[in-house]
Amino acid sequence: MNQANTKETNADPKAGTDEKPSGMQFLAVPGIFDGLAEQNMTRAKENIEKMKMASGAINDALLQAYSANAKGAADYASKVIEFSGANTSSAFDFLTHLLGMKLPSEILQLSAAQGCKNFQATAAQSRELWELTRKVASETADPIKKSFASVLQKAA
Repeated sequence: MNQANTKETNADPKAGTDEKPSGMQFLAVPGIFDGLAEQNMTRAKENIEKMKMASGAINDALLQAYSANAKGAADYASKVIEFSGANTSSAFDFLTHLLGMKLPSEILQLSAAQGCKNFQATAAQSRELWELTRKVASETADPIKKSFASVLQKAA
């Protein structure tokens, strides 16, 4: 083996040494990418911190939304029970009056009056339940909307 062959063999890192190449080497511009890696790590850490803060804010907003929704659902259920009690009481009153009627014309007149009363009560109850539903939906969505708006504003 001549000297040229020996140099080529020793120059090849795979050929006689246990050294492993450390990835792509930039021979022409050593050190130019060192600062970039450090900057990228700093930005990544800052982004992680921002995401942690945003996640906490979103969790708080979801907790507030859940609480508002649970309270609204309880209010709605309470209102439905209240209406059921009023409707049941009205039906018993109607039956009590109906038992005291003797003439078919009185029965028809009482039935017509009860039907009109029931229609008006149902319309009023439906309006009240609709308003309560809108209020609950608004109170549930507000914390989430505010939180997302705040998080997006901070991220921008």
